[in-house]
Amino acid sequence: MAEVARYSDAELEEFKALIDEKIASSEKGLKHFQSQIDFSANDSGTTVNIMEEGSESLSREKIAQMAHRQRKFIQQLKAALVRIHNKTYGVCRTTGKLIAKERLKIVPHTTLSIEAKNLEARD
Repeated sequence: MAEVARYSDAELEEFKALIDEKIASSEKGLKHFQSQIDFSANDSGTTVNIMEEGSESLSREKIAQMAHRQRKFIQQLKAALVRIHNKTYGVCRTTGKLIAKERLKIVPHTTLSIEAKNLEARD
């Protein structure tokens, strides 16, 4: 019997709903990070001593890094939606086999199966 080449339209719709939910949650988190960055920037003139200023600068940098990661994650999720639209979602870009549903539910933006990920790690 031939191996399934792609997920069914119904399965793709399930993944789409999961990804849409994650995008909404991630965008909410990104707005939170952005508001913290904005608040910190507006509040920077009130620092009294150098130690506090250094600490606030480090905190702003960490928040900016988290915001950057959040933006990247949202971009990856949106790319996954494009693959759903193209009906290529869930197909490993290395092996051409279907990525396990369990993996896609945990890491919905992945383009690699566990098999391919392990091969990549060995190289």
